[in-house]
Amino acid sequence: MPAPLALPFSREHLRPGDRICAAVSGGADSVALLLALHTANRPQRESMGVVLSAVHVHHNLRGEEANADAAFVTDLCARLKVPLHLLRVDVPAHIERTGETLEEAARNLRYAAFRDLMTSGQTDAILTAHTLDDQAETVLMKLLRGAWTDGLSAIHPVILQTKEKPGRIIRPLLGVRRAEIETYLREQKQRWREDSSNADTHHTRNRIRHELMPTLRAYNPNLDQALGNMAELAREEESRWQAELARLLPQILLPGKPVRGGGRAVGTAPGESSLAIEIERLRGFDPALRRRILRAAARQLGARLSFEETARILALCGFATHPTVTTRIGATVQLSQYLRAERSIRELRLFREFR
Repeated sequence: MPAPLALPFSREHLRPGDRICAAVSGGADSVALLLALHTANRPQRESMGVVLSAVHVHHNLRGEEANADAAFVTDLCARLKVPLHLLRVDVPAHIERTGETLEEAARNLRYAAFRDLMTSGQTDAILTAHTLDDQAETVLMKLLRGAWTDGLSAIHPVILQTKEKPGRIIRPLLGVRRAEIETYLREQKQRWREDSSNADTHHTRNRIRHELMPTLRAYNPNLDQALGNMAELAREEESRWQAELARLLPQILLPGKPVRGGGRAVGTAPGESSLAIEIERLRGFDPALRRRILRAAARQLGARLSFEETARILALCGFATHPTVTTRIGATVQLSQYLRAERSIRELRLFREFR
C-alpha cells in the first residue's frame, strides 16, 4: 500500500470522538480517500474514537451516468459498512437563478450541502479528496486570472467554519499525486467511476488539465510540486499579512466624515456605507502595505478591488500616476461593485451604494 495514503490523524484538526464524513463522488480520488480512511487508517481512527461516514452529492447533471455514480457509491459504502448521506441538489435550476457557470454552481451547491450536514450536527468535519494535481491546476488557473496572494494560496488543507456555522473542511490527500492514487486502487483491486465531463475541454479546468499542464511539465517535470509549494508559500504570506492588518486597521480606518469642531459624522445617504483613511497615514507605509490596506478597506464595505482599481486609488492619493486619475481635491474614481473613491484635503473616502 502506498505510504502517502496512510493518512495521519492530526489532533490539531481532528479531536477524539469526532464524526468525520468523506465526500465520495465515485471517482478514483474520493474512492481512495474512503478506502484509506476505512482500512489503512482504522487503528488511528479507532484509537481516537473517530466515527466515519460518507456523503455523495447528486448534482442533477449527466442523467443516467450520475444515477450510476450514486448507485456505485451506495454499493461501496454498503460493502464497507460505512453510513452514507445521499444528497441531491439542482445545479441547472441554480444556474438559471444566478447565472453562475456550471463549475461555480456545482461547487457552491455541493459545499452548501456539506455545510448543512455540519450545521445540523450530523458530522463535525467533511473530508474531500483534492490531490496535488488539483492544487497545481488551481494555482495555475488563479495565476492566469490575475489572482493576488490570497488567490494563489488556492486549495487550503483545512477550512475552519465560523461559530455560527461549525465544522471543518479537511483535504488529507492534498500532497498526493493522482497517479499514486490510481496505483493504490489497482493494488487494492478497487474499481472507480470515470466522470465523462472531466474530458470536456469547454471547461477551463479541463483545458488546463489536459492541454496546458502536460505542455508545462515538459519544461519542469516537478511542476505540480512547484505549484503546490507556491500555494503553501502564498497561504503563509497571506496569514502573516492578515495578522498585520488586524492590528493596523482599527487605528487607520475612520467612519464617515470629519465635522467642524472635532469628531466625525457617521451618517451616510440611505443605502450607502462609507469609511475614510488619512492620506498622510498611508504615506508612511510601504507600497505593499498600502495596497493591502486599500483592499481590506474595500472588503469591509463588501467589495473587492482589482489590481487596476487599486492602482487608480493609489493615483488619487498621489502615490502613483494614472492617465485617467487626478489628485485634485474633490476628485472621484468610480469603481466596480458600486464602490466610489473620493479625495478630500486630508482623506481618501470610500463609499459603497447598495442597490
